[in-house]
Amino acid sequence: MGGKNPTIVLADCDFNSAVENVVNAAFFSTGQKCTATSRAIVEAPIYDKFVAALVERTKKLKVGNGMEAGIDIGPAVDEGQLETDLKYIAIGRQENGEPLCGGNRLTGGAYDKGYFVEPTVFADVKEGDTLAKEEVFGPVLAIMKANDPADALRMANATEFGLSASIQTTNISRVFEFVYGCEAGLLTVNLPSAGVEYQLPFGGTKDSSFGPKEQGPAAMDFYSDYKTVYLKY
Repeated sequence: MGGKNPTIVLADCDFNSAVENVVNAAFFSTGQKCTATSRAIVEAPIYDKFVAALVERTKKLKVGNGMEAGIDIGPAVDEGQLETDLKYIAIGRQENGEPLCGGNRLTGGAYDKGYFVEPTVFADVKEGDTLAKEEVFGPVLAIMKANDPADALRMANATEFGLSASIQTTNISRVFEFVYGCEAGLLTVNLPSAGVEYQLPFGGTKDSSFGPKEQGPAAMDFYSDYKTVYLKY
């Protein structure tokens, strides 16, 4: 169920909602969901404005003990994941320059009791960059610029994974182009990419799944082994 899940943000989106949805999907649960957004693919006309707004919103997130009120982001699940997060942040610095926000482990006081990492945003990530291709499973977001809706969909599909994807748009025609053209098993429209309903089938395509879906009625198939018998009596 690995993924390098994209959220496409088109110029005609509900702007404030799109910012919130990307922040939610990228950073809540510390990015530790297989359906979390790790690539925001933003159409060129609103790219700079969106990046600025998303960075401003991300800087307001509070990192700490998830059992406490007012906390948005908890710790990495263990030391190994912390090291993975910091490794990819270091790679991002090498390939993309300094992040626009975040990029550090948090230490001191209560932070010494867990593996805390700042929510981190890299902009102007290119398709060949590591952060555009490899799953981090942590609070690290790569923002990429698309020329137009068709280019955004092409970029969204340019990955070996195909678990979840989202689009932010008010154009119903663009929605159906996304639904029919996006190579992912779970699609959301004007919602975060990281969310499921347990009564519905769940699973991906390409390297994000081996075929059968789980959850809902599909779970019966997932856990079943069928036998076909032809009998004359």
